[in-house]
Amino acid sequence: QVQLVEAGGGLVQPGGSLRLSCAASGRTFSRLTMGWFRQAPGKEREFVSSISWNGGSTYYADSVKGRFTISRDYAKNTGYLQMNSLKPEDTAVYYCAASVRVVAGPRGSEYNYWGQGTQVTVSS
Repeated sequence: QVQLVEAGGGLVQPGGSLRLSCAASGRTFSRLTMGWFRQAPGKEREFVSSISWNGGSTYYADSVKGRFTISRDYAKNTGYLQMNSLKPEDTAVYYCAASVRVVAGPRGSEYNYWGQGTQVTVSS
């Protein structure tokens, strides 16, 4: 079993930045693909980004390309999502997810474990 704990959400003004973190435990971190999804009120959950086991492959939703950066720290067993140039439409609950696949993409079904979510609100 894998436990995922997110942190770093909050309220930020448009154009601002936040960094989300996802601490993983219960399985060798280097054998987990890490992903981020988000769900806005009244909308379906959507894929944001993912990073492969070795960090060599990263994927982003078109809506966040060039603004968000996914990374991972093997020493800390933690994944990160750096979010810059935030827009009001980025407001959502952000969920960390982990997959036992070497590489995982945008389908939620590819992921085996989920965090509890952290709220990100972009508003002036």
